[in-house]
Amino acid sequence: MSFFDSAAGLLRALPAERAHNLTLKLVRAADPFLPMPAPDDPRLAVSAFGLAFPNPVGLAAGFDKNAQVPDAMAKFGFGFVECGTVTPRPQAGNPQPRLFRLTEDAAVINRMGFNNGGVDVVIKNFATRGNRGIVGINIGANKDSADRIADYAKAFDMLGALAEYVTVNVSSPNTPGLRGLQNREELTRLLGQLTEIRAHKPVTIPILLKIAPDLDPHALDEIADVVRTSGIEGLIVSNTTIARPPLKSPHAQETGGLSGAPLLAPSTEVLRAMRRRLGKSVILVGVGGIANGADAYEKIRAGASLVQLYTALVYQGPGLVARIKQELLACLERDGYANVTAAVGSGAE
Repeated sequence: MSFFDSAAGLLRALPAERAHNLTLKLVRAADPFLPMPAPDDPRLAVSAFGLAFPNPVGLAAGFDKNAQVPDAMAKFGFGFVECGTVTPRPQAGNPQPRLFRLTEDAAVINRMGFNNGGVDVVIKNFATRGNRGIVGINIGANKDSADRIADYAKAFDMLGALAEYVTVNVSSPNTPGLRGLQNREELTRLLGQLTEIRAHKPVTIPILLKIAPDLDPHALDEIADVVRTSGIEGLIVSNTTIARPPLKSPHAQETGGLSGAPLLAPSTEVLRAMRRRLGKSVILVGVGGIANGADAYEKIRAGASLVQLYTALVYQGPGLVARIKQELLACLERDGYANVTAAVGSGAE
């Protein structure tokens, strides 16, 4: 067991947000001393967005909002790391407390509200990177913005060249009205502006859209239509949910987005639904409730070429990443798949 896996238990004795901030400081301090991970089994390699991912297991946005430790997190064995959400201007986020562990449910509720240092801080932090591994940037709009689509355009224009891909987050439940950007008209305008900006860049930056799990079939139809015609490369399914399934924790009725184990089934169903709508035309990334290799494999069979996790790290520590990869290999061997890519979408119908 590593130091960080041991520390995870101690950190859970602290209030959730304080523990998170301390974790970032510890990871940053330890970065020079962390060993590089062992090479991944070639069967885990995935080619997507023109990038060679050593394995399909990524760190979801939310952990490293200001891109302070992407290289350090890659050393824990992630195939890629996503930083953010980043807004054009610094933003304090919602009042504390705003992050709650639902230990009895292996879940978390957050209403952070895009707290981050803004694009200038992220640009400064990326300047010190050692360029280890694939890193994406997740972008959003400031809460008080008069033109949220302009915010996304500005963030994309300023940050796009720094990362291997950019995720457009229109699905956080913690910025009032933000999810309205998932409707056909607004989403068409948003993605149109971003692809127009990209067309004038020297390098094509892969664009991914992150959607909510709380969408009805008609909304999924419309998003699929817009995504299919927009020219973007990927769809991340999904963000946190505002739904409240039966939960045991006393924090169950806190407002905000629910993540962790209760999100696994609904987010995977939306993932499967989008695979049916989009086929292989857009690369899907599966997020929500992944806590072991079987969960990751379920997302892959539902149509995900890549997966991301975050909440399970709170409860299991960073050793989880290596365990998921080993368990995923066991799933592939059991079902006779030569590699991850061969299993993608095999359970979508």
